[in-house]
Amino acid sequence: MSAVPGIVAVNTFREAVRDRVLYNLIVFALMMIGASVLVGEISIGISRLVIINLGLSAISIFGLVMAVFIGVGLVYKEMEKRTLYCLLAKPVRRWEFLIGKFGGLVLTLTVNTFFMALGLGAALYYVSREFLRSDAMIVIAIYFIVLELALVTALALFFSCFSSPMLSTLYTLGIYVAGFFSGDIREIGMVTHSPAMQTAARAISYLLPNFRNFNVIAAASHGDAIPFSLIWQNTAYAALYVALALIGASAIFSGRNLK
Repeated sequence: MSAVPGIVAVNTFREAVRDRVLYNLIVFALMMIGASVLVGEISIGISRLVIINLGLSAISIFGLVMAVFIGVGLVYKEMEKRTLYCLLAKPVRRWEFLIGKFGGLVLTLTVNTFFMALGLGAALYYVSREFLRSDAMIVIAIYFIVLELALVTALALFFSCFSSPMLSTLYTLGIYVAGFFSGDIREIGMVTHSPAMQTAARAISYLLPNFRNFNVIAAASHGDAIPFSLIWQNTAYAALYVALALIGASAIFSGRNLK
C-alpha cells in the first residue's frame, strides 16, 4: 500500500497546526465552555446540564467552522501557491493527494476536538467536583461530533474539486443545513399526496447526509443512555458517505485540467 497519503496527511496536519485560525477557534470554544460554567452557577440545580449542553454545542459549532473554512481551501491553496503542480509532477496520484489532505484535516479536527473536550471536562469537574457514570455519554457525543466533522470535511473537499472556495463554502453549509431536515423533507412529500413529489422528496432525503442522527447533545446532557446500535450505525453511515464523497472527489479531480 502506498505511503503517499500518509505523508501528505502529516504535512497537512503540520500546516494546519501552524495556522493561527485554529488556535483562535480553540480559544473561542474554551471561552464559551468557560461561559457555560458561569451560566451553570447562575442556574439553580441544572448546572451540569447547562455546562454539557453549551460545551458540546461549542465543540460542534467551532469544529464545523474549522472543517468548512479549512476544508474548502485544501486544494485551492495548493493550486494558488503552485505547490500542487510540483507535487503531482512526482509519482503521486491525484487520489492519493486528496486522501492525504482529507486525513490530515480530520487528524487536525480530532486533535482540536480532544483539547476542547478536555476544557469541557475541566469545566464540568470544576462545578461538580466529580464525574458520574452517565458522563460516558459525553464521550459518545464527542465521538459523534468527530464523525460529523469527518463527513463535513469530505463534502467540503468534494465541492472544492470543481468550485471556488466561496461557492464550496455555500454548498457545504447548504448541504449541512439541509441534512438536518432530511426527515422533514420526506414528510413534506407525504403531505402533498402526489406520487411524483413523494418519490422526489424521498430520493432527496436519502441522498442528503442525515446529520440529525449525529446530534445526541440533549441525551448526553440529561445523562440518557445512547444505544450501542446507534454507535455502530452512525460509524458505518459516516464511513460509507465519506467513502462515496472521496470517490466522487477523486473522479472529478483526476479528470480536471490543472493547466
